[in-house]
Amino acid sequence: MPEMTPARRRFALFALALGGFGIGCTEFVSMGLLPQIAQDMLGETYTASPEQGIAQAGWLISAYALGVVVGAPLISVLVARASRTTMLLVMAVALLVGNVASAVAPEFETLMVMRFLAGLPHGAYFGLASLVAADVMGPGNQAKGVALALSGLTVANVVGVPTMTALGQAYGWRAAYVAVAVVFLVTVAALWFTVPSQRPIAGSSRRGEMSALRYGQVWIVMGVAAIGFGGFFAIFSYLTQMSRELAHLPGGAVPWLLATVGIGMTVGNIAGGISADRYPKQSMIIGFPMLALVMLAVWALVGNPVGIFVAGLAMGLANSFVMPSIQSWLIDAAGEARLLGASLNHSAFNVANSIGAVLGGAVISAGFGYRSPALVAFVLVIVGGLLALYGAKRQKGLARRHRTTVEMEITEPGTGRTPVVSSSR
Repeated sequence: MPEMTPARRRFALFALALGGFGIGCTEFVSMGLLPQIAQDMLGETYTASPEQGIAQAGWLISAYALGVVVGAPLISVLVARASRTTMLLVMAVALLVGNVASAVAPEFETLMVMRFLAGLPHGAYFGLASLVAADVMGPGNQAKGVALALSGLTVANVVGVPTMTALGQAYGWRAAYVAVAVVFLVTVAALWFTVPSQRPIAGSSRRGEMSALRYGQVWIVMGVAAIGFGGFFAIFSYLTQMSRELAHLPGGAVPWLLATVGIGMTVGNIAGGISADRYPKQSMIIGFPMLALVMLAVWALVGNPVGIFVAGLAMGLANSFVMPSIQSWLIDAAGEARLLGASLNHSAFNVANSIGAVLGGAVISAGFGYRSPALVAFVLVIVGGLLALYGAKRQKGLARRHRTTVEMEITEPGTGRTPVVSSSR
């Protein structure tokens, strides 16, 4: 990365975060507009059974998430030898096109396909943006760079998603996707003018990026993210309907509720980025029990008009606190395949999105009520936390064996061998 002035560094970080802002809007605005989409695109089903209509509209969330799951590793491998800054622009353009296509989709099935296609560049953009942000920030600030790249995502939940939800309620859900497309149009221009061109990384290759998939630790961390964060989405996907049916909030209060969750996510992301740079494993070990307790609090408070705001704030904070440490851990576990490692976190995160939306919708449509996704969320977080403990213990054991191997090699004089460097992944 060429030397940058402080002003250009700030503008470059803003441009990277703006793309994250757009992604946060396009990913989460569907959740706030599920009732409108269900009524417009699934009229007969929604009229016969609002619960069934809402659950079916939730498939749009899973379709977008599936696009991220497929696109993150696939695109990361394909662009391994390309310039990161060039590919950032390509991903931003693809996101622009995907949202325009979503806005003009004529029927539900077509909209599902468009949401899948819109999700394809999501993970690759964040992977590229995280690495470029880390380079802009300088050595020793990887987790802070990740947090800055993710800051647009969290700010989107404070400002973008509530605003676009209100826009969709007033002018139709299609207007929200048009507004997201405008954000990406501005992002393309901002990236073009502020982020300096970066040559392809020497030695990068598709085979090198694929090597990350050989490491058991990579799969463990992906499992932690996919299961542990699934709890958040089991609730957040249906929070709009929970607020109406359980807390009896008016439609105009929904954007404020979403903004409250977004404030929690923003604070949690900042605190998590600082904590992850200092105490990466401890952040997860503390974060998951905290998140599990919050899920129980959601179950207890979601029926109260004030309590649902308190629970939403706590849920956003606790969930985002853990995210930077997970991504930093995954980048480290991937070794030299840093781009794939950075992208795989978003693939796993959107497996969580899909799992949460599906399981939350399943218990609602099965007749257990709108409070039941909170109990699903609690179970998912507990499982994710236990997997995180296993992964941390496994990594510690591998590191101990690695040190023992090196010490044995050093104490064998006359062998002519250099110390063995065994992977702790």
